[in-house]
Amino acid sequence: MIRRDTSRFIPPDALLFVALATIWGLSFVAIEAGLETVPPLFFAAIRYALAGVLVLGYAAATTDRVRPRGRTEWLNVAVVGGLLVAGYHALLYIGQTFVPGPVAAVVVSLSPVLTAVFAAALLEDALDATAAGGFLLGLVGVAVVADLDPGNLLGADATGIAVLFGAAATFALGAVLSTPLRTTLADVSMQAWAMLFGAGILIGASLARGEPVRTVAWTPTAALALAYLTLFSGVIGFLLYFALHERIGPSETNLVGYFQPVVAALAGWALFGQAVTPETVVGFLAILAGFVIVERELLRQTIGPVRFHPDSLRYRLRKRFPRLLGRTYGRSVAGRVAPDAVYEDDATSAEYGYDAD
Repeated sequence: MIRRDTSRFIPPDALLFVALATIWGLSFVAIEAGLETVPPLFFAAIRYALAGVLVLGYAAATTDRVRPRGRTEWLNVAVVGGLLVAGYHALLYIGQTFVPGPVAAVVVSLSPVLTAVFAAALLEDALDATAAGGFLLGLVGVAVVADLDPGNLLGADATGIAVLFGAAATFALGAVLSTPLRTTLADVSMQAWAMLFGAGILIGASLARGEPVRTVAWTPTAALALAYLTLFSGVIGFLLYFALHERIGPSETNLVGYFQPVVAALAGWALFGQAVTPETVVGFLAILAGFVIVERELLRQTIGPVRFHPDSLRYRLRKRFPRLLGRTYGRSVAGRVAPDAVYEDDATSAEYGYDAD
């Protein structure tokens, strides 16, 4: 029997991961459904106002401190609420008025790549030539998804892709800026206040944009979409995220962003008959490859080499008959850490912020 000793990524954690990817992947389809009758900024504002109240109630019941204290904690609420909640979702919802949900999910999956670029620029987290190549590959992936036509750069699809790229960049910037502002305030408490702060900004932006909020047609589809985005994506999704963050670490949890486009594509096909074009698939693969290149060291530390578990038959045989198996017990084999090596927990801290949904 062979196991990965450094990975805690086993059931029920894997089930939580799949559940989170499914919930957040379906968000793109729910947003698209609600935008049929509800203005984008108002829709996002109502979602996060309701979710913020619910999450704040949960934080009050489960944490020993709900209210932020001091300039740093309130500044963190402002950064997360202003950029990760208000800025990102304003552009995401507006972008989805131009392109389908599955395409939006692919474009915003570029945010981890952009996060590494912003981290290199703002936090002195060096970005080498190889990582820069991965960033460029991610940009190529976005261009492929957009199916850019030089003669129609202002077309609806190109405009939507540009807005969604701005959403991914806003998310990445907010994630990096919030990193040095983290304190002992529980994530769930901070997130609740950020949701409420972001909802206030979105309401103001909706009114400034002149959205017809008084004549919104809350059809059964729109109401169901709002309920899903509030309860599942906004509350249950974030609680799952925080649970996974504690159980398996941020590295593995943040990889959920690369499963969301798959869920969104399947849901778009099943519910709306949306076909996934070859350009979307190729673009997503390019973005994913760019992420792997940029975060290659992080992924290596996260996934780790395959190791023999001490209870396995081959481990016991290797220990008892080292020469028979052609290797000396306790030494590395073909680049793998030896079975009696000290397994250190992943202490990677290269992840920033929260996952985009």
